[in-house]
Amino acid sequence: MSSNPLTPRQIVEKLDKYIIGQHDAKRAVAIALRNRWRRQNVSKELSEEISPKNIIMIGPTGVGKTEIARRLAKLDNSPFLKIEASKFTEVGYVGRDVESMIRDLVELAVNMVRAEEQEKVKSKAAEIAEERLLDILLPPKPAEGKVSDLIVDRTPEISDAEPLQQTDTTREKIRRFLHEGRLDGRFVELEISETKSGPMIEIFSSSGVEDMGLNIKEMFGNIFPQKKKRMRVKVPEALEILAQEEAQKLVDMDKVTKAAIERVEQSGIIFLDEIDKIVGSDTPHGPDVSREGVQRDLLPIVEGSTVNTRYGMVRTDHILFISAGAFIATKPSDLIPELQGRFPIRVELDSLGKEEFVRILTEPHNALIKQYIEMMSTEGVRLIFSEDAIEEIAEVAAVVNERTENIGARRLYTIMETLLDDISFDAPDMEEKEVTIDADYVREKLENIVEDEDLSRYIL
Repeated sequence: MSSNPLTPRQIVEKLDKYIIGQHDAKRAVAIALRNRWRRQNVSKELSEEISPKNIIMIGPTGVGKTEIARRLAKLDNSPFLKIEASKFTEVGYVGRDVESMIRDLVELAVNMVRAEEQEKVKSKAAEIAEERLLDILLPPKPAEGKVSDLIVDRTPEISDAEPLQQTDTTREKIRRFLHEGRLDGRFVELEISETKSGPMIEIFSSSGVEDMGLNIKEMFGNIFPQKKKRMRVKVPEALEILAQEEAQKLVDMDKVTKAAIERVEQSGIIFLDEIDKIVGSDTPHGPDVSREGVQRDLLPIVEGSTVNTRYGMVRTDHILFISAGAFIATKPSDLIPELQGRFPIRVELDSLGKEEFVRILTEPHNALIKQYIEMMSTEGVRLIFSEDAIEEIAEVAAVVNERTENIGARRLYTIMETLLDDISFDAPDMEEKEVTIDADYVREKLENIVEDEDLSRYIL
């Protein structure tokens, strides 16, 4: 959780840089994120009683539901997990254990915190790695012994100290060469510890097949000797490998685990996609019993319970759940009443039309047009999109969405790929390095597909 939290207005402004429209949904998630900070600043006794205001997003595919949740997690540096609710029913009554999503979230948080801790000790690890590399480049002579031995055993004569002084001078000279990059082309042999790996044990339980991550080597501790492997690499790569190895040694994993669990409990976000797929229809047969069973399994996790993970017990009381679904054949009120009550905030996202597509193509920081211009520039090709071309692309996307399946902004990806197919293929060999794409070019490339509805179903 950020120590200097954003206000709801600032959160919406930041989301606006990547997501077009959907103001109601942005407001809802901004308030939910700010409420976390508010909860952490009330008295401890009361903060335990305040539960997160979970959200259901209702809207067709491709309108920005997942992107809103993902960007929200990045703003707050929160552990974020996206999971499809249908995963829990895809193999009938067995499915995947619903608690697995908490274990996955904790694993993500551990990796996140470990990376942060390694970044903190990066400079120290680099210093140690440099000394190790110098030991490889200039191994100490056995006859010389160590400085400590010379001091403890006897008072060295001047003749004994000279080789030591000479070695130190040589070492500093090699260090200078290393800093100047004069050794970059040289190869060295490294002996590094292999990452612990081994067969994983899968636990068969009533909830299904759940990988508990039990590693045989971890179970038997040091019975198995740690394997070493030799590598022959160039000096810069060797320095990087050694620095990574030293950074791992410097990180306190107990501290990392504790911080990761706390981060999950206080600021974790789980995005439950396709929640409408676990809502049963009115038919009294088929997989509906299984679907309702999944809802009942989800209930204690969303309500707040304690889940056992390989890193310890994790409470889910204050994890924020954001669920999403198209709800075409069903509606949120078809969820079991207990689960409905745990998602008190409901927002409906708007379908996207031509105007929104024009803005999506040009306005966001990661706009599609910008992406393609930058990608083609790596080949030395300068792409220029005229305003009427962008209007035409948006129009085609809107028309195809109406005629076939409405997949929202994802339609723009398929259209852009089809439009720039020839340029993407020929770019490395093109003599003319400036290509202007106007409305006529767009119509020429997409005319047949738009006119032939059957063809557009396959290609777009």
